[in-house]
Amino acid sequence: MPESRPARKPDALQSAPPASQETGVAWAPVTRRVALFGVASAALIAGFWRAGAAQAAQKLQDRAQEGAPAAAEAGPQWRHALSLMGQPKYGADFTHFDYVNPAAPKAGVVRFGSQGGFDSFNLAVAGVKGEVEDRLTLIYDQLMEPSLDEVNTEYGLIAEAARHAEDYSWASYRLRPQARWHDGRPVTVEDVIFSFGSLKKLSPHYAAYWRDVSAAEKTGPREVTFRFATTGNRELPQIIGQLPVLPKHWWEGTDASGRKRDIAATTLEPPLGSGPYRIKAFDAGRWCEYERVKDYWGEKLPSRVGMYNFDAVRVDYYRDITVLFEAFKADQFDFRTENVAKNWATGYDFPAVREKRVILEEFPQRSAGVMQAFVFNMRRPQFQDERVRRALNYAFDFEEVNRTLFFGQYKRIDSYFSGTELASSGLPHGLEKEILESVRDEIPASVFTEVYKNPVAGSQEAFRANLREAHRLLGEAGWELKGRNLVNSKTGAAFVIEFLSFDATFERYVLPYQNALKRLGMNVSLRVVDATQYQNRMRAFDFDAVTFLWPESLSPGNEQWNFWGSEAAKRPGSMNVAGISDPGVDALIRKVVYATTREELVAATRALDRVLLHHNYVVPQWTYNFQRTARWNRFGRPQTMPEYGAAAFPTIWWWDEALAAKTGGRR
Repeated sequence: MPESRPARKPDALQSAPPASQETGVAWAPVTRRVALFGVASAALIAGFWRAGAAQAAQKLQDRAQEGAPAAAEAGPQWRHALSLMGQPKYGADFTHFDYVNPAAPKAGVVRFGSQGGFDSFNLAVAGVKGEVEDRLTLIYDQLMEPSLDEVNTEYGLIAEAARHAEDYSWASYRLRPQARWHDGRPVTVEDVIFSFGSLKKLSPHYAAYWRDVSAAEKTGPREVTFRFATTGNRELPQIIGQLPVLPKHWWEGTDASGRKRDIAATTLEPPLGSGPYRIKAFDAGRWCEYERVKDYWGEKLPSRVGMYNFDAVRVDYYRDITVLFEAFKADQFDFRTENVAKNWATGYDFPAVREKRVILEEFPQRSAGVMQAFVFNMRRPQFQDERVRRALNYAFDFEEVNRTLFFGQYKRIDSYFSGTELASSGLPHGLEKEILESVRDEIPASVFTEVYKNPVAGSQEAFRANLREAHRLLGEAGWELKGRNLVNSKTGAAFVIEFLSFDATFERYVLPYQNALKRLGMNVSLRVVDATQYQNRMRAFDFDAVTFLWPESLSPGNEQWNFWGSEAAKRPGSMNVAGISDPGVDALIRKVVYATTREELVAATRALDRVLLHHNYVVPQWTYNFQRTARWNRFGRPQTMPEYGAAAFPTIWWWDEALAAKTGGRR
């Protein structure tokens, strides 16, 4: 899995450090790693949540949080937290999260290595223009802060309280009077409205994510209200809470040379922020250093205590993934998530590991499921027939690749929500079947009678049988062999596939697949380009085949439009890289988004999962349910780690002087 901050709904502004294509390609929001700028962190990541409690539990939460006498203000009451899982774990008087050390020292420097480069500090155009610096979100705050030991609960950050209509037709947030930009000016309602409008207009991810948010308006001196285009979408108040707030006065001002700033363009002028860090210095494309804001306005908030403890955060960039690994071993940076099975099995046999100066540790990934797959661009005619895509799955020998290349570390993915209760299994029944019946005419009939299974090989005999089945399917779809070349029976066009990547390590597992596809008569090539070219081609959907990863939270919702919705298939920069445009899928996304109970959400998600699988849109790859990490032993961490935060590094860690002295090295 790509290096991640604690999993949340895809947040186009979260930056994730580099992810090897073996276990998670650059997916989307902020750079080439994990998702291709449309969703994020991380960073890469970043922001989900929707699990849905039963209505009775929601009412119980409402009563518990309202708590004010009858004479209080009419209408929905202000809350310190928003949750879709009943009552929040932490009350209005909480002092800090259980998974932080409130006495953590503020000291030291933490260093990261990243593959690629950067040429922009503008989050608003992340995923559309330029390559945003990996850790840029450190300078910003959001309206609300997610808890990492609850599935989907958010607590006030810039907003001290929130409330929403009973029918979810609007939500309001009351800003903290002490919230400040780094120039000392207050964070205002106008900043929030400006941020919402800019992000929705400029970011393909937010355009989909907030598609049902119709307007933002000032409804009080410190109150902003968001109007929703529909009712019943229980997730909207929380995903608006994930809004990163940008400074309107700064973006509408001028730079040092008197030139007017443009939020629709890339920039290397360090922007103004309100978060725990500011940009101290940088060399574009090579390194960037952040310094902790010593008078950070939010440092003592319950949702910030014990977090962001390093005095400085530095990111160094490397063009080559092998050089990146060697730099870690040479103590050029401190922390690394390992995404290559071979490295994990054999690459860490060096003195610092044996001497315990470098610590290897795995952290469970409990917060999300994942679909990582070979994705074939259905905007290209050769991939539009479902039988062709199924044939491509028959040609992939996962068992052999896992045995010979991955040291048997992975398991095959068989669900878009792999590893969660949301994954479909067996034949549909109960509420899931009822949901599928409601769209029967728009979905494959096989979902009612067949259990989706990936082809299994692992032996020469089994693999030959799979190739024979692939050849049969291709023939049914109108492809035939002429000599050794597979051509279209009607047009005579050759079957061509170019696999695209920015990471040379992908050749290890694509080459065996390429050889199998060539045995079917396909003209197959591999192309490795630099990160910038890769990102630009992905934004424009200019590819035949890639490895791609969609992270899924335990509470799917509006982000599904950006993953699989018909509108997203036509929108450059979206995460619908496969080009899925199907009325049945759209109908099931709507069922997920408007589910009113947890039971209904689970059933609708399983139905969506099942239909996506039966369309054979992708060739699923593999997954590993732990975050594999290596770190130089200079850091302390809380005794209790967050259940849904994996390593949560460096957010809740700190510089440990004693360990650093024992480890030696850079300081």
